Amino acid sequence: MKSTYHVLKETLRSDTRNWLVTGGAGFIGSHLIEHLLALNQQVTCLDNYSTGHRSNLDALKVKLSVEQKGRLRIVDGDLADLDVCREAAKGVEYILHQGALGSVPESIKDPIGSHRSNVTGTLNLFTAAKEGGIRRVVYASSSSVYGDDAGLPKTEDKTGNLLSPYAATKAISEVYANAFSRAYGMEFVGLRYFNVFGPRQDPEGPYAAVIPIWVKSMLKDETVSIYGDGETSRDFIYIDNVVQANLLSATAPELADPSQIFNVAIGVQTSLNELFVQIRTALTRIRPGLKIPDPVYQDFRPGDVRHSLADFTRVREELGFEPTHDLSAGLALAMEWYADKMS
Repeated sequence: MKSTYHVLKETLRSDTRNWLVTGGAGFIGSHLIEHLLALNQQVTCLDNYSTGHRSNLDALKVKLSVEQKGRLRIVDGDLADLDVCREAAKGVEYILHQGALGSVPESIKDPIGSHRSNVTGTLNLFTAAKEGGIRRVVYASSSSVYGDDAGLPKTEDKTGNLLSPYAATKAISEVYANAFSRAYGMEFVGLRYFNVFGPRQDPEGPYAAVIPIWVKSMLKDETVSIYGDGETSRDFIYIDNVVQANLLSATAPELADPSQIFNVAIGVQTSLNELFVQIRTALTRIRPGLKIPDPVYQDFRPGDVRHSLADFTRVREELGFEPTHDLSAGLALAMEWYADKMS
């Protein structure tokens, strides 16, 4: 029996629709664009390249036909500019909103910048969607909204005290989505991403995610730093699973609520110590000569959640979401990409 996602992809290949992906030059956004173009969809990319890279858009084009590449429209601009959002949303049927400054430490350092990008930008986009008569907006929320709630696994209906300005910006986005759905009759789906990883995730910069940072260090024979005792745990999800959740959310014929929230994860808890071993194992399979030293441990970082594990029953039952890659399979694919890119 074909999965819900398999049936959806077959439908999209013969039914071109018009999509807007914000943050389209970023890690998650560029994968969404790649998959949509491969399914013969018409796509607009909006990005100001504050964290995304034009090279991500160039990289995906080599996998596409001339006709598919011709279906991509690029709008250079900032979500904090309402007119830019209006221009990008013209003629669009679905919005996949990924544009954000997605770092807890950065938000602690610069809460105003985080608010401008993540709250003002989101409100502008929702407003442009309302004015353009767009039926449904899918937007990136975050597991950070669970804050200090100690319960595991995390279920969508129970959150705790927020621990960072970044978490606050994502919680505010959910509040705005709920308000817009009631006030204007629109539909919104907020996807609470857990720890997404995969090819094209940037290892550079002071706020890069843990997996690309560690891989970069290991490939350069440098020592990896772990904040805390290494028993901090996360629910890591490979990028293809995130793409699936977005496309199912955008196209589902009905939603149980006009402003819906879903966890996007695989429901597996992995400690940082375990992650280190898995990455080292995966890399040494590709590069047998690597001599990767044991990690060193540093103080815990402020704003970090101690443990994170998702219950994704709701998205599975309501949308037919089924992860296609576990951590091991995802790491194998990601390590091949990093080893090639950093060679």
